[in-house]
Amino acid sequence: MSALLRVEDLRVRFRTMGPLKALATGTNAPFLDAVCGVSFEISKGETLALVGESGSGKSTIARTIIGLQRALSGSISFDGQEIEELTGAERKPYLRRMAMMFQDPIGSLSPRLTVRSLLTEPFRIHGLKERDAGVEAARLLRLVGLPADFARRYPHQLSGGQARRVGIARALALEPDLIIADEPTAGLDVSVQGEVLNLLARLQDELGMAILIITHNLNVVRHMTDRMAIMYLGRFIELGSTEHIFDQPRHPYTEALLAANPEPDPDAVFNRIELKGEVPSPMRRPSGCEFHTRCRYAQDICSRVFPESSTSPDDPEHSFRCHFPLAREVISGFGRPHHTLVGTK
Repeated sequence: MSALLRVEDLRVRFRTMGPLKALATGTNAPFLDAVCGVSFEISKGETLALVGESGSGKSTIARTIIGLQRALSGSISFDGQEIEELTGAERKPYLRRMAMMFQDPIGSLSPRLTVRSLLTEPFRIHGLKERDAGVEAARLLRLVGLPADFARRYPHQLSGGQARRVGIARALALEPDLIIADEPTAGLDVSVQGEVLNLLARLQDELGMAILIITHNLNVVRHMTDRMAIMYLGRFIELGSTEHIFDQPRHPYTEALLAANPEPDPDAVFNRIELKGEVPSPMRRPSGCEFHTRCRYAQDICSRVFPESSTSPDDPEHSFRCHFPLAREVISGFGRPHHTLVGTK
């Protein structure tokens, strides 16, 4: 299947201080590398998850794809067209085919606009004046299961779940081919989370859109996504099918994430893995493998040599960066990993 979105060697850098202050303090590199050489692709109708701790670069990738952040280098292609170097006017037709659901469901909605104005704003921005605002607002509200009279409400009159549905409706206004959902269940009650996820799944089946989902919720990842990427300090350290990574994680960081996931079975026996130490600062990256300062399997080579990307022998689409990848006996369920080390590369 051809890729709808292809990202190759994406790098995003932020300046941490102005040039004069850097000169005065003798700082040679006043930058923070938020995303470091990330590559992936998403096919039509596919769902890919970005998973990792806060500050790992997940939202930065999303904002760069959608055009809210410029990349330092790398390539972003949408439906075969390289879009990173296009001007605003040239890029607009491609951005129309992408939409983003922001992390804060209420904060992402302007408090001065009614729901009707919020839903029909994409039509005004893209010059679709022939669309009837009232009809379109009612259609979009109906699509996400809200009554038509919600069009007269303001964001402060909405609950978190209602605001999230409005955000989904606004993202669907132009019938995009790709939706980027940044923490779509954050801050919502469990019952509302289920409703939102079921809604996204239903709309994906009906409309055939691809979804890039950013989340900390591994239950969401397992039951909703086709593939997942694990991020650490702005890099992908493991990428592959969701089923394969849950059944056989190869990186110790992935192992720890899966072990920390809540298990609904009260009789489950857990083998929790405690990651010691703090996440290193992206401004002071450890040498070698950047996870070695917290890894219980780290050996001397890990602190000296940055690991190259490897693939699983039984799944060439499952890639990871580790000198001592893990082998796992496949077991039912997750959150109870039992691993052994395999040989060095």
